[in-house]
Amino acid sequence: MARQGILIVLSGPSGTGKGTICKALLAQSTSLHYSISATTRQPRPGEVNGVNYWFIAPDEFRTMVEQNELLEWAEVYGNYYGTPRRWVADMLHSGQDVVLEIDTQGAMQIKKQFPQGVFVFIIPPSLRELEDRIVKRGADSPAVIAKRLGCVQEEIGFAPQYDYAVVNDEVAAATAKIAAIILAEKCRMDRNTDLIEAIGKRGSIE
Repeated sequence: MARQGILIVLSGPSGTGKGTICKALLAQSTSLHYSISATTRQPRPGEVNGVNYWFIAPDEFRTMVEQNELLEWAEVYGNYYGTPRRWVADMLHSGQDVVLEIDTQGAMQIKKQFPQGVFVFIIPPSLRELEDRIVKRGADSPAVIAKRLGCVQEEIGFAPQYDYAVVNDEVAAATAKIAAIILAEKCRMDRNTDLIEAIGKRGSIE
């Protein structure tokens, strides 16, 4: 029987670089898999359906909610986002690790259902730096930018409910810290009880 995979949840205010960190983590590991979220928002320039998100219509999203096909879902900045349940469950049961990049609302839903997950909150170096990143990204209108910045304090208020906090002042350093967190979590005693029991039954370490 395959050992259960680890679910890693990354959250943080818009502009903290969650997506960039996810890409860096995935580039470093073949055993880590990215869960693609479904969303009703329009694709940004360069985004591809089935790669960055599953871009679906609001009616289709509501049907998925009604049929309990989402592990979590939330309305964020006027659009809906959700995590397809079956794919994540199948990956974890097969022993594969999964990383989710989701908002704080969704992360709290996940934590209630899956408290053994690893929850990491990404923090910007400063609010000024966060604003600069969002503006320079050039993906949102001034109204959307203002709305995102207005939600920052509320989102940061959820930080104490996460297991780890990582400041993203430099992508490579932040990515290295999260990779170290994942490695440490794999070594936790409660994730290796089967190994300990097997060694005890054999009476020696082969």
